[in-house]
Amino acid sequence: MSTDSRSLRPVVRPLIDRFGFPQLLATTLVLVAATILLGVAAKATGSGLACEANWPQCDAGPYNLLPANLPSFYEWFHRFVAMFAGFAIVGSALAAWRLPTVDRRVARLVVLGMILTPIQVVLGRETVLQYEMTILSLHFWTAVLIFVLFVVATVLVWQSKLTSAHAVVALAVGVVALALHVALSPVVGTATVNYSPTMQLVQYGVTLTLLGSTIVAAMVVRDRFEDRLTVASALATPPLVVAVLFFGRRAVNPALEVPYLILAAVLLVAFLVSVRFVRSASSTRSNA
Repeated sequence: MSTDSRSLRPVVRPLIDRFGFPQLLATTLVLVAATILLGVAAKATGSGLACEANWPQCDAGPYNLLPANLPSFYEWFHRFVAMFAGFAIVGSALAAWRLPTVDRRVARLVVLGMILTPIQVVLGRETVLQYEMTILSLHFWTAVLIFVLFVVATVLVWQSKLTSAHAVVALAVGVVALALHVALSPVVGTATVNYSPTMQLVQYGVTLTLLGSTIVAAMVVRDRFEDRLTVASALATPPLVVAVLFFGRRAVNPALEVPYLILAAVLLVAFLVSVRFVRSASSTRSNA
C-alpha cells in the first residue's frame, strides 16, 4: 500500500513543496502572456517566416536550431519562450489534477488549458507553413483563451487574499487600459494607422491588461459581495470587454468605428458604475 502511495505522488511535488502551487500558476500565467506578446512582436516585425519557413527548426547552427539574424531571432525567441510556457502549462495541469488541496474548478481550467496547448502548437506551426489570416487569427484567439483560463484559475487560487480594495484597483486599471485601447486604435487618429511594431506590441499589452483586470475585478466582486446591483455591474464588464476587443481589431473598417466607440463608452460607464457600487457596498459593510 505504501508503495502504491509513493507511485501516485506527483512527480512535480518537490517543486510544489518548495514554491507553492499558487506561485507556479502565477508564473505560468506570466509565461503565457509573454508568449502572446512575443508572438505579436514576431508578426509585427514580419519575422514569422524569418526562419526560412522551418518549424520547429530555424535557419542557423547545428541542425538549424538557432537563428541566423535579428528577424530570425524574434521568431526563434518566441518559440523558445512558448516552449517553457508549454512545459509550465503541463506542469500546472498535472499538479492541479493530482494535488488534493487544489480546487477542482482550478484543476478543470488548467487541464483545459493543457488540452488547448497542442492545438495552439499546431496552429503555430501552420502560421509558418501557410501564413494565412484565418490561421493567424485562430492562433491568436486560442492563445487569448488559454490566457483567460489561467487568469481565472489564478484568481481562484488567490481569491482568499483578494479584497474589495483589489477589485477597485482592478477596475481602475481597466479604465486606464480602456482609455489607452481607444487612444491607440485607428479610430482616434492617423498616427496609429501605420501600426509600427512598437505600436502593435503596446496595443496588445494594453489588450491583455484590459482583459485580465476586468476578469479579476468581476471575480473578486462576485466572491466578496452579495448586493445584486454591485455583482451585476461587475459581471457585465467581461463580455463588454470581449465585444470591445472584437470590434477594436476590426476598427480599421470605417463601418465598425461607431460600434466600437459605442461599446467602449458603455464599458467605461460599466467600469465607473462598478467602482461606485463596490465602494458604496464596502462603506456600508464597514459601518454595519
